[in-house]
Amino acid sequence: MNESLSLTYLVGGVVVPPVSLVLLALLGLWIARRRRAVVGAIGGAIAAAALAGLLALSLPMVAFALMTRLEGPAAPDPRTAARDAGAIVILGGGVARGAVEWGGDTVGVFTLQRLRYGAHLAKALGLPVLITGAAPADDRPGEAAMMRDVLEREFGVDVRWFDERARTTAGNAREAAALLRAAGVERVVLVTHAFHMGRARGAFERAGLQVVPAPTGYMGYAGGAFEAAHLVPNGDALRVSYVALREMAARLLYRVVDRQ
Repeated sequence: MNESLSLTYLVGGVVVPPVSLVLLALLGLWIARRRRAVVGAIGGAIAAAALAGLLALSLPMVAFALMTRLEGPAAPDPRTAARDAGAIVILGGGVARGAVEWGGDTVGVFTLQRLRYGAHLAKALGLPVLITGAAPADDRPGEAAMMRDVLEREFGVDVRWFDERARTTAGNAREAAALLRAAGVERVVLVTHAFHMGRARGAFERAGLQVVPAPTGYMGYAGGAFEAAHLVPNGDALRVSYVALREMAARLLYRVVDRQ
């Protein structure tokens, strides 16, 4: 998905915390500088509430709870549920630009997790693979091209279908469905992150495909025991909270507007 052109990522970058909470805190501090005591108190309260929200999102306990709501229970093993499937579809999850150790652009961490699991399923099920990622931009290699290179060279799995025209998850679904229907495939094993599976599955089903979910990269803590460390704020928890809230915002957008 092309982040520079996606409304989802624009909303995620500005409206979804932590940026929105930082902006709200700055607004509160600006209001607090007003000379009127009541107005200043209101501004201070706004700033305090924003900072408290930022602190809460930095707690692993809160981050895990948000992510678990999106991920839901673990899906059944796709190796037993995919008997009638005709293909494995692996969705792109972002790229790493200017990776020095690789001599340039390469797949991002989320994409690599999906490729690894997709390769595992392809070998276990013996199904052909379709990959779909963001289109090339600024004369740089596209996400799907990088995915294909990693899948074939590093995991030893051939790619039968290849799409790099879509810019959103809904676009990925439409382009993939067109390629697969032409090959007579109606049922697919869909590989993406667990937090993203709900939105992705809905998009692919609306595109006319039957979906066997194959989620990977669980980030919540469903079923795990509580630990005192879950009450200690940290940057990684804030990152998980951000990913969860951005996905929630994306799901809302998918309900409100027709994704292109």
